[in-house]
Amino acid sequence: MHIAVIGAGLSGLTCARQLQIQGHSVTVYEKSREVSGRMSTRQTEFGGFDYGAQYFTANSAAFRKQISAWKKAELIIDWSPDLVRLEQGTPGVHTPAGRSQKRFIAIPDMSSLCKHLAQGLDIRTEQVVRRLEPLGRQWLLSVGSNSVAIDASAGPFDAVLLAVPANQAVPLLTVAPALAKQVAKARLSPCWALMLSFPVPLELGYDGAWVSGSRLSWIIRDNAKPEHRDGERWVAHASVDWSIEHLEDDEERAKEKLLKAFHEATGSQVQPVHASAHRWRYAQALAPLAEDCLWRPKLRIGACGDWFAAGLEGSGRVENAYLSGLALAAAVGS
Repeated sequence: MHIAVIGAGLSGLTCARQLQIQGHSVTVYEKSREVSGRMSTRQTEFGGFDYGAQYFTANSAAFRKQISAWKKAELIIDWSPDLVRLEQGTPGVHTPAGRSQKRFIAIPDMSSLCKHLAQGLDIRTEQVVRRLEPLGRQWLLSVGSNSVAIDASAGPFDAVLLAVPANQAVPLLTVAPALAKQVAKARLSPCWALMLSFPVPLELGYDGAWVSGSRLSWIIRDNAKPEHRDGERWVAHASVDWSIEHLEDDEERAKEKLLKAFHEATGSQVQPVHASAHRWRYAQALAPLAEDCLWRPKLRIGACGDWFAAGLEGSGRVENAYLSGLALAAAVGS
């Protein structure tokens, strides 16, 4: 079959590679300039920032098996950061946390794993799929781009698989209203991310922290990761409630508010030499779908992503994305 996968994050790339292994012809469409989705790394003159997923863990046998393969290929390594909890965001008052859980990071940065998975795939970046159009038992894609010359109509495809956030999948599923209704049950929350580079080490005594009683929920010293460039760089994620309340703030306003929260939480008053903010509009599922994925063989339309529970407790993790993409490829191939 000739299959279109929409979305080149980990879930979409995992699905696409598995389908290619099965012998299918796969074309991946990605609206951004590069692959990786929320495993992206932003490069600056001060070094890179893993401003989405910071690390990942493995709970399922299937993902542990994949972890072993990635480690053998030297794509990922173990990471044991010194993590704490900042009680009510009080500077200097923290307790150790999360040391028992094994964590992994991609090297040299988080985006490198998805870039590896993308090798050998037909990926069309900076192309936005606007709608699906039936053509007999096949599908055409209406595609647009503000930056590259493309054909407005792509296909025909024997199947279309959506590996994008649920909120972005629903408008594409007007051709499958029952499926759209099911996808719409997933509720995703936003997250503002703050990236900071400092002229000197902050010497806070930890590599990362869960923060309570603050606009922030999480901070991490990005340069604490092995094989990352030197230079004091921190990434902070805002809380769900704050991100929802300030979803439509402009980046400058969000940056200033979150920088103030960072100083309050850490007690450091060192001013950054670089500060920027990014709004992840669909960061994590507050209400994930219980399934591994969705596949409608009669329509030949499916969906995968980290907003599926995929046999795990919770969602929004790298492992959810991988397992869901794997499951959808298996369903299509069955």
